[in-house]
Order: sequence, then structure tokens, then C-alpha cells
Amino acid sequence: MGVTLKQIAEIAGVSRGTVDRALHGRGRVNPETAKLILNIANELGYRPNRMGRALALTRKSIHIGVIVQSYGTPFMNLVIEGIQKASAELHDVGAVILTEFLESVNPQNTIAAMDRLIDKGAQALALTAVDDDNLREHINFLSEDKNIPIITFNSDILGTKRLCYVGQNSFQSGQTCAYLMSLALRGTGKVFPLTGHLTNVSHQQRFLGFSNVCEQNSGIELLPLQCCFDQDHYAYELTMHALQEYPDLSGIFVTANGQSGACQALIDAKKKSQICLIAYDLTPQNCKLLQDGHIDILIGQGALLQGYQPPILLYNYLINGTKLEQEFLYTDIVIKTKYNL
Repeated sequence: MGVTLKQIAEIAGVSRGTVDRALHGRGRVNPETAKLILNIANELGYRPNRMGRALALTRKSIHIGVIVQSYGTPFMNLVIEGIQKASAELHDVGAVILTEFLESVNPQNTIAAMDRLIDKGAQALALTAVDDDNLREHINFLSEDKNIPIITFNSDILGTKRLCYVGQNSFQSGQTCAYLMSLALRGTGKVFPLTGHLTNVSHQQRFLGFSNVCEQNSGIELLPLQCCFDQDHYAYELTMHALQEYPDLSGIFVTANGQSGACQALIDAKKKSQICLIAYDLTPQNCKLLQDGHIDILIGQGALLQGYQPPILLYNYLINGTKLEQEFLYTDIVIKTKYNL
């Protein structure tokens, strides 16, 4: 007898509906709860029979293309784990995930990858996007003229016909970070903001949310935004320069990859005890920096779900015509310190 959703729910201590949403990418589920449910389902050998029956009825092979930018960064490695989880489930019912890994965030490379995947037979696409008019136009062309359903994850692109976005509400998470920074600095001090890519909408929105709260707090002085292109060596150089130019610096806000470089600069300058550092992503490397006291607060954004949900959603859309209830499927804003990691 196969494993049931009720059995998984009893073991996880949640409702059957929560299990259903976590396994099939529907609605909003706490990232930690979803991870627990996925692990239990995997250990018990759960297989999504409903999807298997649907595939048997259609008698056609489904191919879903997934494009991952910033390939090789610690955070994207976690996202890829989610993609692999979805791939294993879909493989069991005869569906295939085709992947393209891009090291850069160049929109032309993304467009080329989209076309390559379609040439290979992809009937739907999931991608991490950047804010670019050519990419926006191509998404709309594929969605409207070629009837290719598209989902964005991790970083969105507005003004398109994509089905939905899976990822964090970056503006709200930026606001949350600014509030936490203000508490840590007791409402006064200079803060150095460091981002990854100016064309990445998530990076943009985190900074805009952060600056929105800082504008309401006259005691917090937000220094000019600097871009490290997700590279630790650039983050190190930019942070060292900021430390030299602003000896009274009180805080550092890192919106993207580059956390290790910023931390190393604080260590080399012997400034860590004087400066609060808030950064993103619960990667093993960042968690170690948090435990060691080099990062004060880490913000998690549900990396596993960001990789897992889009292929599952697209599969359900292709097979069952399942309409998405929401345009924005936000993952939780997870706040971690070394005391609750």
C-alpha cells in the first residue's frame, strides 16, 4: 500500500492540506515546514500518484526547462537542490527537467538559453530573471505567440505575461533588515549597503525596502550603494574602502552574495566588534560565519522551495491546466541569529 498524505501529515505534525501544498507547490508554506515534509515524504518513498495517472491519460512526455543564473554561488547551490528534488519526482512519472546553468546575469545569455531549451523540446520554462527590456519582450513573445508558460523564481521581472513569481517579497525583507539594523544601532549610525547586481530585481527591492525605512529614521545615514557582482573579492575591496573612508561606520547591509568578503574585511580591519552586519541566505558558509559572530543576522528566503516549486507548478499547469491562485508565491522572511540557527 502506498504512502498517504495523511500518514505524512501525522508524522510531520501538520494538516493534510499543508502536506498537499508543500508536495505539489500550491500556496504558501513555511520553508522549514516544507523541508521537513519533503524529507519525510522522501524517506517514506512517497510518489505523487495523481501526477502519474495524469501522465498516463495524456500519453505525452513533458519537458520543462529551468534556467539558473549566478550558477556556482552558495545560495544557488541550495536552489539547485530544490530543482533536483522536483526532477526526481517528475522523472518517476516520465517527465524531464532540462537545465541551463549561467554563471552571469547577462539577459542576452538568458534569452539564448530560453531558445536552446525550447529547441530541445521544453514546453514550459522557469527562470531567474533580470530587469531588461529585451528579456521582457522575449518572455512576452514566448508566452503569447508560442504559448510557452513561464514562471520566474528568486528574481522577478515585471511587465510580462509570466504565470507567477516564486520567491521572497524582497521589498518587505529589506524593510525588515532596516528595522533590525535600527534596533541594533539604537536608531543612529552610518550604514554601508552592498549589493550583487543592479539589474537583479530582488537585489534592487531589498535595497529599496531598506532605504525606505532608513528615510523614516533620521538617525540612520545610508551611504551610497556599492555593487560587488556576487564576488567576494570585490566585496572585500569595497568594504575595506568604506571602512577607511568612514571610520565611524556602524553597520553593513549585504543584499546578495559577497558576505564572506565583507566579513573578511571586518576581520582584517579589526572592526567586527564595532559594526553590525546583516546579510542574506542560510548557506553552510554563512551559517558558520553567523555562529562565529562575524555575521549578526542572517535572512533566509526558502532556497529549496524556490527551486522545487516552479517545475512542479509548471507540470501541473501543463497536465491538468491547474490555474495558479496567486501571481506572487512568496516564501517566508526567515530571521536567524547564532542563538536560533
